[in-house]
Amino acid sequence: MKTSTVLAAALAAGVAIAATHALAQQTVTLMAYSGLFQERYTAAVVEPFMKANPGIKVEFFGLPNSAQMLGNLRAQKAAPQADVVIMDVSVSKAATDERLLVKIDEASVPNIKDLYPSTRIPGIDGVAVTFDNLMLLYNSDAVKTEPRSWMDLADPRYKGKVAFNGMPDIQGLSLVLILDRARGGTDYLRSVEKGIAAAGEIASNVQTWEPKPEIYPVIVSGQADIGLGWNARAQVNARVSGGKLKAVLPQEGSVFQVNTINQVANGPGKDAAAKFIDYALSAEVQKSFTEVMYYSPTNARAQISEAAIARTAAKSMDKVIPVDWIALAKVREPIMEQWRRKVIPLSR
Repeated sequence: MKTSTVLAAALAAGVAIAATHALAQQTVTLMAYSGLFQERYTAAVVEPFMKANPGIKVEFFGLPNSAQMLGNLRAQKAAPQADVVIMDVSVSKAATDERLLVKIDEASVPNIKDLYPSTRIPGIDGVAVTFDNLMLLYNSDAVKTEPRSWMDLADPRYKGKVAFNGMPDIQGLSLVLILDRARGGTDYLRSVEKGIAAAGEIASNVQTWEPKPEIYPVIVSGQADIGLGWNARAQVNARVSGGKLKAVLPQEGSVFQVNTINQVANGPGKDAAAKFIDYALSAEVQKSFTEVMYYSPTNARAQISEAAIARTAAKSMDKVIPVDWIALAKVREPIMEQWRRKVIPLSR
């Protein structure tokens, strides 16, 4: 055979192999939080996964909050575009009830066996992937005395300088629960009237209920002086801003927030999606993400440095107000209606 013929045959074979690989490559679409979460999760989890699994491409579809993720899942129910979604546990409950998710088990995701028992939540098809807690945030250039109470948000000196994500975002809901407890509320499943009233006192100071792109850069830049956000992202922003953003846990305590990782029912990625979820829940990956983003890990085998653990929600367990997020999901809509009628009008 002539040399040119051999080369041509080899080239054709190479093209055929490349085409086969291209056809064989699977895509997993991950729907999760945008902003800093997307940036850090991509670096700590998504990119290492693709390097270890060159036949799978992960596309990150970022959204500001879980409510919007649920809206997307509902809109795409007949023809899902996402494969994996990371969202708040109370919203995961709604997605589970509406059969938008697939039940995750050890057969498809072996690393589940290494998770803390609390990560497997009755009535939820997914499992917990991160733990976090709510914090009061402030700009240290504008606020010289460290706030001590959530009700400092109502201080007249912060007129037009307060910013945070109101309901339906879980930040707004969490604030109502905390304030209700502080004002003497005893059963948030029956009534959060006291919490709604307290939130109404804060409303007149609110500059925006929907800071963009998210609350942390808004406070760092001085667009707002004070607000609230999640500890993990606050810790990162406090460090990268050189201390301009600071986070404090007020005297009334806080609530624990759980994010679950879920597989979308009838998503196009199927087995590749389960493989990604298993990777995301592994001890090594949980360690990596915790040490760059300060979420408390859910894998009991993850060996986290003491310095990182000290900046996670784990350090505040003694100040956490217990919340049954699954039971709360049943009364979330009535609480949102109270927010719309009794809190939002007071900010105008």
